[in-house]
Amino acid sequence: MTDRPIRVMNIISRLNVGGPALYVTLLTEKFGAPDYDSVLVCGTIDPGEGDMIYYAEQHGLKPIIIPELGRSLNLRRDLTTLHKIYRLIREYQPDIVHTHTAKAGFVGRVVARLAGVPVVVHTFHGHSFRGYFNPVMTRVFILLERWAASLSDTIITLTEGLRRELAEEYHVARKKQITVLPLGLDLNGFAATPRHLGQFRAAWGIPPGAPLVGIVGRIVIVKNHALFLEAAARIRQAIPDAHFAIIGDGDLRPDVEAQADALGLRDSVTFTGWQRDLIPIYSDMDALVISSISEGTPVSVIEALAAGCPVVATTVGGLPDLLEHGRLGTLVPPNDAEALAAAVEQTLCQPPDVTETQRRMIDRYGIDRLVTDLDSLYRGLLAKKRRGGSRR
Repeated sequence: MTDRPIRVMNIISRLNVGGPALYVTLLTEKFGAPDYDSVLVCGTIDPGEGDMIYYAEQHGLKPIIIPELGRSLNLRRDLTTLHKIYRLIREYQPDIVHTHTAKAGFVGRVVARLAGVPVVVHTFHGHSFRGYFNPVMTRVFILLERWAASLSDTIITLTEGLRRELAEEYHVARKKQITVLPLGLDLNGFAATPRHLGQFRAAWGIPPGAPLVGIVGRIVIVKNHALFLEAAARIRQAIPDAHFAIIGDGDLRPDVEAQADALGLRDSVTFTGWQRDLIPIYSDMDALVISSISEGTPVSVIEALAAGCPVVATTVGGLPDLLEHGRLGTLVPPNDAEALAAAVEQTLCQPPDVTETQRRMIDRYGIDRLVTDLDSLYRGLLAKKRRGGSRR
């Protein structure tokens, strides 16, 4: 054992808009001097995705970019990625390689073991086993994840529900190999901002008194914006002045815009594209909707509740655990526009008191709690490995 800081290499496929980019940026920043030295390795975003490199730079980081990493599969590029990450590991000599997201998780764990890294950890921020690929490809990815799990000292999930899915439904790893560490975020700005500040409405021409329902995230099939708009059409029948905001962008935006037109919702739906500052958006929302067919732990739910905005969400993935099975927000069945609309209408007409929920979000999902938990996990794994003999 030496006196030098513990070296951690975080590897993520890309810093696109979403929870994983926030998570890995904050961890790389927080695990710094004097006890740690951390670097962040990432690929490039795909066309049409929002880029969060700016967020890493705001936190004083200079990510090491491997253009070939990214998300898409390509044998030649993936072999180049393997070689480049191997070379980085041999140069940096990390004590811990911590991977995030599927592509980086597979490549990073394989290379880390080949390079003799003492401790290898992977975080599942969600999974792509439902709603992304055809059955054959899904089966292939599950088999690959099982093999990658055998290369991991531990796997981290953000919720107990995701741990159960991985262990009991998909058999990716045994339960005892999976550690549950809830997400950690910088939530102070969300909690400190008054409700209904009016800045977002003023900027986008949304009437001050109109009930405002929003959805935040990539406009992709798994987020099910089609269901959101079907529910919006029903809500408008009951609450004619209701307005809807779609925050984000993605491949399906033209289809979603066409659906809004077909449903006669164009005048009541605002498409904003990607937005860097979400605090004034949550402040002005009367309800956040998650209409997804698959989810991990959506950062938007935590941020909205920390800002005092009620949430209505489908019962998928980690959402039931996150919302304590309906105690912290309203849960509805997936793919049920009528149930979703009814729940949103109830929330708009009788807004819940989210004061206690707001406090729970700050206590449970603040970044300082995550740093303490992960520091304990890292040190425990390193101590165990040293007792058993280093891989180097």
